[in-house]
Amino acid sequence: MSLFDDLRKADINNLGSSPVTVQAVFAGILFLLICGLGWYLYFNPRHEEFDGLVAKERELRQDFEHKQERAANLQAYREQLQQIELVLQQMLRQLPGKTEMPDLLVDISQTALASGIANELFEPQPEISKDFYAEKPISLRMVGSYHQFGEFVSGVASLPRVVILTMHDISLKQNTRDANAPAGQLILEG
Repeated sequence: MSLFDDLRKADINNLGSSPVTVQAVFAGILFLLICGLGWYLYFNPRHEEFDGLVAKERELRQDFEHKQERAANLQAYREQLQQIELVLQQMLRQLPGKTEMPDLLVDISQTALASGIANELFEPQPEISKDFYAEKPISLRMVGSYHQFGEFVSGVASLPRVVILTMHDISLKQNTRDANAPAGQLILEG
């Protein structure tokens, strides 16, 4: 008799009386079921935990490599920081102080006159304090040509102190108020 015939004739309710080969097959199937269930209940959660630990190791390794690169360049970063601090100190020294503000306003006004621009209104407004500098708004009305305004801005940029021209609420339009004005005259107001 073959194994397949023995399996077909085996009585499930009384496996003890079946031939040894049938008992061995059922014992093997039972063993595989128990092993599969054990793996599913015991090793599968551990496998997920292992995958999580592998991912964490990868993340920590990348973090370590990044920090190692930064540590290797630490001296260069410190030197760069010192250079930046020196440049910042030089720039802060170029900002005009409270005592230098009147002279700076005179310099700006003189630069406008030297550029050929007529100052119809040059009225400094109250100072606005910021973090480490102050803004000094100026109400102005100037009349000149396009090239004169360009020369004026260039002259202000070459002043020894830091001057930032912010042109908000400024209008530049053709001079139509004065009929005797030469062609191409512009009015800068703000």
